[in-house]
Amino acid sequence: MDGANHSTVSEFVFLGLTNSWEMQLLLFVFTSMFYVASIMGNSLIMLTVIYDHHLHSPMYFLLANLSFIDMGVSCVSCPKMLYDLFRKHKVISFNGCITQIFFIHIIGGAEMVLLIAMAFDRYVAICKPLHYLTIMSPRMCIFFVVAAWMLGIIHSVAQLAFVVNLSFCGPNVLDSFYCDLPRFIKLACTDTYRLELMVTAISGFISVGSFIILLISYAVIILTVHKHSSGGSSKALSTLSAHIMVVVLFFGPVIFFYAWPFPYINLDKFLAIFDAVLTPFLNPIIYTFRNKEMKVAMKRVCKQFVHFRKISK
Repeated sequence: MDGANHSTVSEFVFLGLTNSWEMQLLLFVFTSMFYVASIMGNSLIMLTVIYDHHLHSPMYFLLANLSFIDMGVSCVSCPKMLYDLFRKHKVISFNGCITQIFFIHIIGGAEMVLLIAMAFDRYVAICKPLHYLTIMSPRMCIFFVVAAWMLGIIHSVAQLAFVVNLSFCGPNVLDSFYCDLPRFIKLACTDTYRLELMVTAISGFISVGSFIILLISYAVIILTVHKHSSGGSSKALSTLSAHIMVVVLFFGPVIFFYAWPFPYINLDKFLAIFDAVLTPFLNPIIYTFRNKEMKVAMKRVCKQFVHFRKISK
């Protein structure tokens, strides 16, 4: 972050989402509700997996970690957006902007790896059921989680290493409600065409490549389920459909941001809100509504909590 010392720009100004007071009020109510609901929903999933011994399995361990990441997605941009909604001068410091970009890419990179790990978990469970507990051992699960965060950090640091020392000497207006690399780079006072191309190519290649790998993986799993149709096939397909929905919800906006060649500001903002607010809220709903075991476990945990509260009083 020493690049800030070589820059005359100390802060960036967000144009935000709208100038209409009515729309700002609607967005505030809408975003606040979904933000609180996503934090509560993902927290409940994490607590349920931790405290219910019936869910101490690789699939639910990875799901709890996905919920933790979804909470991070919500917290990176939502609080600042809510704070700025009714402010005329929406600003963020240079270091604050860099920090936001840093965490956005860490969390994004970690989620990509974790979704691939969850696809691998389902592949082993369905295609190699006899070896499932041997392959998906606790050590392997921890390896997946550590690898997800390490690769997320490497991805974020690698991206920022090329841009943190850019010179910013004048333009400081971002037509958005959060900081991200494509718009940030455009404000530099040097020719950044090659840098923009490189950052877009790297992020686009990683997101599109990961998405294709996941689609192929789930296609193989679905074909295997159909070939070995049994009593558990409907349950397996229900679980897979939940995973596929989460993958599409995550990668749809990401691919549009970094791989779509014709950016459209209004759609870009809509997808950014969807990615930051709705996706972390929808993920716990998708996994709980389509998973009877999770719903039963949540009821058990809630009953235990109520019982504990009664005893403590």
